[in-house]
Amino acid sequence: MEEIIIPGAGIALGSGSPAAKSAASWPSIIAGAFVAAAASLILVALGSGIGFASISPWPNHGASLTTFAITTAIWLIVTQWISAALGGYIAGRLRTRWIGTHAHEVFFRDTAHGLITWAAATILVAAIAAGSFMSATGAAGHALADAGSPVSAYTIDKLFRSSSSGGTVADARTEAVHAETAHIVANALATGSVPDADRAYLAEQVSARTGMSQAYAQSRVDSFVASVNEAQAKLKTDADAAKKAAAQASIYLALSLLIGAFIASVAAALGGRIRDEHI
Repeated sequence: MEEIIIPGAGIALGSGSPAAKSAASWPSIIAGAFVAAAASLILVALGSGIGFASISPWPNHGASLTTFAITTAIWLIVTQWISAALGGYIAGRLRTRWIGTHAHEVFFRDTAHGLITWAAATILVAAIAAGSFMSATGAAGHALADAGSPVSAYTIDKLFRSSSSGGTVADARTEAVHAETAHIVANALATGSVPDADRAYLAEQVSARTGMSQAYAQSRVDSFVASVNEAQAKLKTDADAAKKAAAQASIYLALSLLIGAFIASVAAALGGRIRDEHI
């Protein structure tokens, strides 16, 4: 078929014109992206199942923050290696053959196919994982809200516990006093200290409800305030550790994605080369 040249545009139209056809083999790219995304989801689920990507907020359960960062980094890299290699290789093997194209151009196109496949799979997995991440974040937020103050209701009950066999004196103000104590604790956690007036108030309430002397009640309140300060320090330490672990996980994620992009490109070039050699 004779080519039709559009003046001034430099475009040749015709069934045999290479300018009328894109060099991108989108069916192979899409196929490779779905394979890579599926492999990523399987590997992430496997990693969670065997504990490589899980952490528990409870003491002595699950991985520590340090272990979480290390094992998650390793598993993310392994996941990227396997899924990117599979997706890139599939894209390379399934793409159409470029007849009459220079070997360097073929290599570039294959690596570009692998990179595009990796990018499409990454976006697909991110879209799927976004909903799960938001759900998990919400669940974690609810769990933290349910946990409430680090000073438990038991600790407050213990503050007003009587040392006599008669138990704690109960009256209509018991619940109100406990609620006030919880408010004092919340204020101490927010401001970093318990005012002297609050200390004196708590000592009066403990003395009135337990029958203790004022001095002994004051000693118990001091111990209670010390436990509040200790809980506050632990909260700050845990928050700093969690922030550091999150920052490390983000760096590891970025590095694993870069590794995945490189591996997908190489795998696509390998797959394309094998495809051309067998035809």
